[in-house]
Amino acid sequence: MNRLPLTLLTLTFALNLLAADLKTQNIFLITADGLRWQEVFRGAEDMPFNKEFGNFGNSNAIRKDFWRATPESRREILFPFLWGTVAKQGQLWGNREKGSEVRVSNGRNFSYPGYNEFLTGYVDPKIDSNDKMLNANTNVFEWLHTKAEFRGRVAAVVNWDALPWILNTPRAGFPTWSAFKAPEGTVRMAVPSALTEMVERGQTIWPSTTLDTFVGYAAKHAVRTIKPRAMYVSFGETDDWAHEGNYERYLRAAREFDRFIGELWALTQSMPEYRGTTTFVISVDHGRGPAPVAWKNHGKEVVDSAYIWFAVIGPDTAALGDRNNTPPIRQAQIAATVGAFVGQNFHASFPQSAPPIAEVVGTKRP
Repeated sequence: MNRLPLTLLTLTFALNLLAADLKTQNIFLITADGLRWQEVFRGAEDMPFNKEFGNFGNSNAIRKDFWRATPESRREILFPFLWGTVAKQGQLWGNREKGSEVRVSNGRNFSYPGYNEFLTGYVDPKIDSNDKMLNANTNVFEWLHTKAEFRGRVAAVVNWDALPWILNTPRAGFPTWSAFKAPEGTVRMAVPSALTEMVERGQTIWPSTTLDTFVGYAAKHAVRTIKPRAMYVSFGETDDWAHEGNYERYLRAAREFDRFIGELWALTQSMPEYRGTTTFVISVDHGRGPAPVAWKNHGKEVVDSAYIWFAVIGPDTAALGDRNNTPPIRQAQIAATVGAFVGQNFHASFPQSAPPIAEVVGTKRP
């Protein structure tokens, strides 16, 4: 039997899907900076109970709130929406213990290269730092915004202060909310004045990351007012608490990330503009090292930080739950997958980009 190369089969199938009768009309990409696959699929680890490795926060609080007898029960208590809803109605990829591998392909394993990779579908070797430089590469949301049916219906709400540069918001032209100064020419998203005041007076922890609760509020405000068809939302607290080695705060930020996704899903499903026609793609920019020490860090030297995860829920994705024995997936495939869900062929417009993840688009149909 003749077999086409896997990449060609994947691309051919994905391009056929673009012409199919997809139900998705609205696409959301939601990310949590540096949230490990280990917690997503196994729940809290037992790191805090061994003081040999440092201060992980309040061990008693972690045990009470997050520790359970089995990995399955631990992940469900940490991520009730991912495991109570997404796993039942959609798919989760990246469980290495079940033969599902999703990985960064930029080789650097830190933020700017990762965000560029999943937003543009392309590994740019020139991006080798987190410096605020306007990204020369076109991201999938900028590209969608050039389409007549998406013009004025694209938005972004971001946490980390470098993201407006990564999105190249002056060139992209769609409204963006950030708690920090954005590059000149950015279309700033309008939000209630109370949020602006709280954000300005709430920069008391990190100089370049705000509290995720502000991000969540701005994102829900955008859905209610702008009603975007394509939207990117990024959260950042998980990465900062991990770098500080505070496992309790890292877990709480992870749970809040899950709660926000659940709230945003409930909001969209309550609105006629979104109900039954909306897909969420959920992922991260990089992984982290293993317990009990290297989990705090990531980068080229931390080999395990190349491994990430993603989840999808929506009307065109089969309810296959925690995937196992899946083909290897690259982070770069996320950009074209975002486009494919709304019937747009990003890969054809940018041949250097990776093809869509065919198995999650349109898999409900025979």
